[in-house]
Amino acid sequence: MARLSYVFLSAIAVLSANAASSVLDLIPNNFDKVVLNSGKPALVEFFAPWCGHCKNLAPVYEELAEKFAFASDKVSIGKVDADEHKDLGRRFGVQGFPTLKWFDGKSDTPEPYEGGRDLDSLSSFISEKTGVKAKAKKVAPSAVEMLNDQTFKKQIGGDKDVLVAFTAPWCGHCKSLAPVWETVAKDFTAEPHVLIAKVDAEAENSKSTAEAQGVKSYPTIKYFPRGSITPEPYEGGRSEKDILEFVNQKVGTHRTVGGGLDTGAGIVASLDTIVRKFTDGGSLASMSQEASAAAQGLKDSYAEYYVKVFEKLSKSEGYAQKELGRLEGLIKKGGLAPEKLDDLISRSNILRTFVAKAGRKEEL
Repeated sequence: MARLSYVFLSAIAVLSANAASSVLDLIPNNFDKVVLNSGKPALVEFFAPWCGHCKNLAPVYEELAEKFAFASDKVSIGKVDADEHKDLGRRFGVQGFPTLKWFDGKSDTPEPYEGGRDLDSLSSFISEKTGVKAKAKKVAPSAVEMLNDQTFKKQIGGDKDVLVAFTAPWCGHCKSLAPVWETVAKDFTAEPHVLIAKVDAEAENSKSTAEAQGVKSYPTIKYFPRGSITPEPYEGGRSEKDILEFVNQKVGTHRTVGGGLDTGAGIVASLDTIVRKFTDGGSLASMSQEASAAAQGLKDSYAEYYVKVFEKLSKSEGYAQKELGRLEGLIKKGGLAPEKLDDLISRSNILRTFVAKAGRKEEL
């Protein structure tokens, strides 16, 4: 049952992500119709899921598609998983990832795209080819906090874990990072002690900070643990997933791509150990007492929920299973405030550890 519950939540996340994409998924069955014989030009990315540069390009490419979505009758923006559909890649001479090619909609001989991979460069290329100008969408307030010489000193060393990108306006790699950085910042908006920030290293009001931090190239990313002014350089990948994993590991959060929570959210290690003893055959009464004692003094907000579940189980053996079903129903229904959704997912994760007892009995 725990495995089915996990699959249930994962499927919802995948379906939501796919439904929201403005980029056309191209496969052998639809490629010729959409790209070669439509009479409509198309920009096509040939990518591989494991490719780091492809992961970095993904949010930029998605935003590009959104900007031209209003002109879908004039230009298409698509992508091919050339690792899965190798024949399509070979057909058009793809030898590395990502490879971008421009098709005029009339022939099967594409033009290679060799410009920058930032949003401005890609938008300008399409506009030059089609005469269609990208439509600027309403820009929501940025979730990234811009720091200057004064605010940097206030935020660093305080009660927040801070990840800072030092950038320059002219830097191409910085432009490619920008939408990823914004997405990561949004992923952590519900985490009050995590700050995703940026410093314009060449602005008059912040270049002193960049110099003091020894920044010599862009983008330079540094992590400052809460309460410390000594940074740790970030040298990992620049995809949303890479950055999320780094912050989660350093801070103890459980954010996933898209801002959701993983199956570890809400789990309290010391109490989880007690639940495992219970699901392995331990006495409900003794395990409940042990959990109550262990929860005292713990600062984790979900410690008391473990105690509550033990108390409910003493009155109804099927409580955990029934309550898990109720919470999953609420999650599936949708329309929840982010804070409420986080809470339901965290409680569901805890309930699954209790439900494991029923699952093991069925196996026997």
